[in-house]
Amino acid sequence: MRKWLLGIFILLVLLSTVAWASKDGIPAAQREMRAAWVATVANIDWPSKPGISVEEQKNEAIKILDRVKELNMNAVVLQVRPQGDALYKSDLEPWSYYLTGQQGKAPEPFYDPLEFWVKEAHARGLELHAWFNPYRAGHPAMKSEISDKSIIKTKPNCVRKLAEEGYYWMDPAMKEVQDFSYAVVLDVVKRYDIDGVHFDDYFYPYAEYNKGKDFPDDDIYQKYKKNGGKLERGDWRRDVVNKFVKRVYLGIKKVKPFVKFGISPFGTYRPNCPEGYGSSFDQYATLYADAKLWLNKGWVDYLSPQLYWAISRVPVSYPVILGWWVSENKKARNIWPGLNVSGEKEHKEGPSETVNQVMVTRGLVPKGPGNLMFSMKRLMKNDTTFIKGIVDGPYKVQALVPASPWLGKKAPSMPAIKTELKDSSLTVNWQFKGKKEPFHYVLYIKKNDKWSWQIFPASTMQTVVNIGGKVTEIAVSAVDRLGNESKKAVYKIEEQK
Repeated sequence: MRKWLLGIFILLVLLSTVAWASKDGIPAAQREMRAAWVATVANIDWPSKPGISVEEQKNEAIKILDRVKELNMNAVVLQVRPQGDALYKSDLEPWSYYLTGQQGKAPEPFYDPLEFWVKEAHARGLELHAWFNPYRAGHPAMKSEISDKSIIKTKPNCVRKLAEEGYYWMDPAMKEVQDFSYAVVLDVVKRYDIDGVHFDDYFYPYAEYNKGKDFPDDDIYQKYKKNGGKLERGDWRRDVVNKFVKRVYLGIKKVKPFVKFGISPFGTYRPNCPEGYGSSFDQYATLYADAKLWLNKGWVDYLSPQLYWAISRVPVSYPVILGWWVSENKKARNIWPGLNVSGEKEHKEGPSETVNQVMVTRGLVPKGPGNLMFSMKRLMKNDTTFIKGIVDGPYKVQALVPASPWLGKKAPSMPAIKTELKDSSLTVNWQFKGKKEPFHYVLYIKKNDKWSWQIFPASTMQTVVNIGGKVTEIAVSAVDRLGNESKKAVYKIEEQK
């Protein structure tokens, strides 16, 4: 059985090398989500430490975004709410300790980090997804006093202190908590030009955060039972999380339909899923996260299960577990697994494991593949073997983020182009037509009878092509925020001679 599955996966990987087709005869630009998580909790990725100057914070952010662009990646998932705090200007929660070294203290001189990240990401043609922890209120990595604006102090009845480890957790079953976290997410969606909202695997806390003891919610559960509730505690906990996930999804779509909602749950759904495989950890019964239900119901635009295991690690083999998630994709959402580029494969197999996993993803998710990589710190290292393995391998050419057709299929209008040919240089100008402003432009170049492409942010509307007598045709298309591509405006150089 396992040999048969391996054969199928190898075949799928080979099929993933087939060229992308296009109705106009011009090969379409490659589609693949290539994102990096930028974790701010405990200053994992950014800022490098609490309290560094605003100039240093900005410089570090620019270096990260430049590296993402250099690697031919196309998105960043930035953690903006690590623990009931904010790495942006908020009237609901205090400034993050990880930014200024003191929870509740604003940057000096003042700037809005999220606004800065969005602007700089978009200037490079990168998507920016805002990453929220919906329930975590306190983390032991924070070394300052708790701000008076923290929910720990403003709504102490809504927060549970876990053991003596320094963790505080909002009670997911309380309506006040649900309303509050929902308001925090929608506040960012309304005020910032983000491309996505992202949750990770933290719903109810991991047991070790409370020294193995159950989450302390006896009072809330007993109140639920006295009011006629029939669900057993585990089902009740999952039910409140499910309702919150659905509410957030629908709320985002009501405000800004183009903003994608993604979740990166623990990699395996339950032990023995699929049969004979799976981790011994049960997120369904420990974190009370029914990620299969969210995918089945279409309450996410993308799911990024954290498949942090090597292909050869049989019980949790990357292609086997990914294949199971793909089989549960009833609503044809995007599945972009999370890869741990700093984990075990770094030490055992080097860059080949990451490259192989990206290729397996392409084979199993051929219509809209992609991966999220944890974390940015690893991608920033001057490790030429690892970086070259990615850039000279699967990320050698640029790629557009796969489309989300359930959010809208109408493509932007074909751009208008103007050209000026002088000697061996062709200056190409373009501008959008119609009411729908693009998010990207794609320049297609036919050289020596082979097509290639370059992807530009919407702010770039001109480039110079060195034709050298070998470029015979160019074309320009517009791509909107949902990934819909317009018809191509074509210019044949031979006809102009």
